[in-house]
Amino acid sequence: MEQRTPIALITGSLGSGKTTLLRRILQNPVRRIAVLMNEFGELAVDSRVIRGENVEIVELAGGCVCCSLTGEFEAAVREILEKARPDIIVVEATGLAEADALVFEVEGNLPEVRLDCVICIVDAYLSVRYPHVGYTSRTQISAADILLINKVDLVTTDEIREVEAQARRYNRTAMLFKTVGCGVDTSLLFGIETARRPLPANLYGDPEFQSFTYESESPLSERRFRETVAHLPPSVFRAKGFVCFREEEGGRLFNFVMGRVDLEPFEADRTELVFIGRRIEEDREAILQLLKACEA
Repeated sequence: MEQRTPIALITGSLGSGKTTLLRRILQNPVRRIAVLMNEFGELAVDSRVIRGENVEIVELAGGCVCCSLTGEFEAAVREILEKARPDIIVVEATGLAEADALVFEVEGNLPEVRLDCVICIVDAYLSVRYPHVGYTSRTQISAADILLINKVDLVTTDEIREVEAQARRYNRTAMLFKTVGCGVDTSLLFGIETARRPLPANLYGDPEFQSFTYESESPLSERRFRETVAHLPPSVFRAKGFVCFREEEGGRLFNFVMGRVDLEPFEADRTELVFIGRRIEEDREAILQLLKACEA
């Protein structure tokens, strides 16, 4: 079975910072990235500033990727897969995109890819000035695995709390970052990098990220492993790596983000997993004991 290509969706209102985040993602890409943009309007202004040596850009002009251009969106994704063969596709949706429809499009009509994560950028400044949350914004927030409350330097501490509370009314489980200029360590956003690395502290009062690893030469019980990851505590934001099961040859690529689990064939000869989250150290021993119990 051929490995599916991960696809990440970036949503958010017009001017919230989607292209700013995209530029950060492309500054130091560790893998080959293909970018699919959908710009609202006739001039593709943003696309001129994000071209890179290892980046393929496909632009869809004149509408919403999850609505009027549904067929073209699918065709564009398949063209990228065929011509660019990327390690990950990043879709920057128009600010008018209804995220739930876009997620359905990816999961229902594109078996060649797997949904890696949905990122929604919330404009803190505009949220304070215009506190009403419309239908499109609600769908973007509720569909997100990751929320970036951006432009927090333009509002007060109390206003940041109000914006966060407003976002939490529509999504209680997403991982939330407070940012200026979408300043987040982009390695935390995607499941394509499994190397160990120091994790950043949050600059705006949230606890630091913590991580731990689990390695095993012994194959695991697939049933027990699936049960374990299905009940990971809320402190675990993302987990990723390689796992070998005793029931089959070879290995699996494992990705977990905010409760969504994906396992697909991947050549590996031992289990190597990394778990990432906030205050995750409190749950470390319990998780490791459950994983140890999965060993044959």
